[in-house]
Amino acid sequence: MAETEHEHAERTAGEPTVEEVIEQVREIPVGHFLLTTVSTLASLTYAKLEQRDLEQARVGIEALRALVPVLEGQIEAATSRDLRAALANLQLAYADAAR
Repeated sequence: MAETEHEHAERTAGEPTVEEVIEQVREIPVGHFLLTTVSTLASLTYAKLEQRDLEQARVGIEALRALVPVLEGQIEAATSRDLRAALANLQLAYADAAR
């Protein structure tokens, strides 16, 4: 059964257009997006360590080592310290797990 124009309008009411989504993405500061990515990557890396998937944990740690310094000056100093501490804790946990 084909959707009527009215049904389509009701279904899509309030949904942003593709152009609006593109504009919203353009407005996101790269530092903010990268912070979200780094936080997710740290959580994933902790999970890989818990699963004893050391190869994937190593990749996550190496990626964090590359990305965390990029955030310097883009995020608050306290958040930067927290990320560096999380990275150090991941490195220690990896070293313990690799024994």
